[in-house]
Amino acid sequence: MNVFYEEDGHFKVASVMSEADSSMQVESSSGKRSKIKSNHVLMRFESALHGFIEQAQAEADTLETDFLWECCSDDEFAFESLAQEYYGGKPNAVQAAATAIKLHGAPMYFYRKGKGRYKKAPSDILNAALAGLEKKRQQAALVASMVEALKAQTLPDALKQKLDMLLYAPDKSSLEFKALEQAAADLKQLPIQVLYAAGALSSIHDYHLGAFLREYFPHGEGFPAFELGAMPADLPLSDVAAFSIDDSTTTEIDDALSLTLLANGHRQVGIHIAVPALGVLPDQVLDHEVMKRLSTVYMPGHKITMLPEGAIRPFSLDAGHTKPALSLYLEVAPDWTIVHQHSRLERVNIVENLRHDTLEPYFNAQTLAQDSGHPLWSSLVYLHQFAESLEKARGKFDPSRPAQVDYNFYVTDGQVRIVNRQRGAPMDKLVAELMIAANSQWGLLLAEHGVPGIYRAQNGGKVYMTTKAEGHQGLGVAQYAWCTSPLRRAVDLINQRQLIAVLSMQAPIYTAHSDVLAGHMRNFDQTYNAYNDFQTRMERYWCLQYLIQAHITEIDATVWRENLVRLAGLPYITKVHSLPAIKAGRKVRLSVQSVDPLLMALECKFLHLYEEDAQETAFVIDEDDMAMAANTLNHVATDPSPVSETGANDAKGTASLSTSESLSTSETATVPLANQP
Repeated sequence: MNVFYEEDGHFKVASVMSEADSSMQVESSSGKRSKIKSNHVLMRFESALHGFIEQAQAEADTLETDFLWECCSDDEFAFESLAQEYYGGKPNAVQAAATAIKLHGAPMYFYRKGKGRYKKAPSDILNAALAGLEKKRQQAALVASMVEALKAQTLPDALKQKLDMLLYAPDKSSLEFKALEQAAADLKQLPIQVLYAAGALSSIHDYHLGAFLREYFPHGEGFPAFELGAMPADLPLSDVAAFSIDDSTTTEIDDALSLTLLANGHRQVGIHIAVPALGVLPDQVLDHEVMKRLSTVYMPGHKITMLPEGAIRPFSLDAGHTKPALSLYLEVAPDWTIVHQHSRLERVNIVENLRHDTLEPYFNAQTLAQDSGHPLWSSLVYLHQFAESLEKARGKFDPSRPAQVDYNFYVTDGQVRIVNRQRGAPMDKLVAELMIAANSQWGLLLAEHGVPGIYRAQNGGKVYMTTKAEGHQGLGVAQYAWCTSPLRRAVDLINQRQLIAVLSMQAPIYTAHSDVLAGHMRNFDQTYNAYNDFQTRMERYWCLQYLIQAHITEIDATVWRENLVRLAGLPYITKVHSLPAIKAGRKVRLSVQSVDPLLMALECKFLHLYEEDAQETAFVIDEDDMAMAANTLNHVATDPSPVSETGANDAKGTASLSTSESLSTSETATVPLANQP
């Protein structure tokens, strides 16, 4: 005796070896023995076991599902009953089994109601199910056609209409994404590579930029209509002549300096900061936009300003204009002691905007000892000497410390130029030290009057932001409030509002324990770090483009640690898997194997190690290196501080996302700001 039974959703046949009340021992045609439940048996038969299932399947293939559905009644039925009606008499075992197989394989037509029993689906439900099946068939055909088009490097129209979704927020249930995913799997590529090959990207640069804009500027870079507050008519006019020092690309001039000889033989150093707080009033349209943006976004060749041009120009300290300024005056004795200081809100005459590229030939480490012929040479030299005295007072003066390098990116018509300049050059130190002094003194002024502000602090190696005046160990100051870049950072604008309230003896805009102030600080912290992240990413992109445009096939590098190296002349750290064990600081030669700006990937191969140079300066890893290395390892640093806080920041084409903390020792920002409580 043989049995036709169901097990795990499949039909099987076997011969019966023995049988109990609820189970039986059976043996398949292959000789495998097993125990099955009796209630799984659908039919007993005597015909040959070998080839039975194959015969039944072949017979089932001849049956028409639609006809079977038409033949059966609306009542529940057994498969053998339908087989008898279909075949016009008692079916043989193969025919009965074929009917069971056909019914089982058409669940849309026949609902299973028990062992070997079924019921036909209602016509309306069946028609809906068949329509759905046809829709799936058509979708599968559409997906297949899109896959073939993508593999042929052609972008189907359906994908053109869904590019934003596919590039930045993939909907994995969409047909377009399924087609892209399948094509990528077939080609053994990433989806973005498939899209790029198919011509989906207008430019790789815009693809990287688009990801950032989509998240932080979903409504575009433009500003809403706004009105500035009325300028005070009674601001006193200072008698100083101020000048600024910035990179040639700087358009938002936050700070200027002045030097005046006093009757008592002392000198008065003036630090003058633009005052957009006079026009950008709290809780107005522009203020709300500023508190969304929180900072100017910098990248090589482009920037997205925190303020619109219509709010920048009235306050930017442009040469040839008298502009409102928040001024800090320091009276300096011949021994560099600050004997008196005061702050005031006033109008200042800006006589010149000095630019790095034209100033540096006249004012550098070699021209400090002898007049270079620049009209402001004597003033610049004095201010540099004063800056060094401030640096010594902070305990951070170290002439033996190896010079570090900054990188300026200049992009014109898609061509990038990367210029190296040593950090700590006289013009950099001059501006940076005076800005540190202003930020520290104004932070103290707020604290002395019990007015809250937003401070940058460092204790125990941790860098964090706080609304209380706390020490900054890395900078060597008792407190440090960002106040000197109000055209570019919301924190500085907020602190400026508080300072104006103190100087005008009015109630502060933000009171102690203000939830609004704390909220702005937290939002700035997160957003500022994200902007820094993006800045680093775009600099890495342009480094890769530079390698391509300069046709560089071999390049020198300095070993950082393990298999990480820093490329010579570029702010780029990368892994070199073929690098042998070499101590940090040694120079190596690499072969550039592949450069992929789309995937932000660089593959290099180790060629050889240079002999050690006895004259070589000590190897230094600073915050920039830490950030780049973290980016390389897919853990982007959140508190890089590449250059000084002032207008000199624009030297990188990425500007004032950086802070003057970079002038301190390299450990000042090794703990990410975002990770602090």
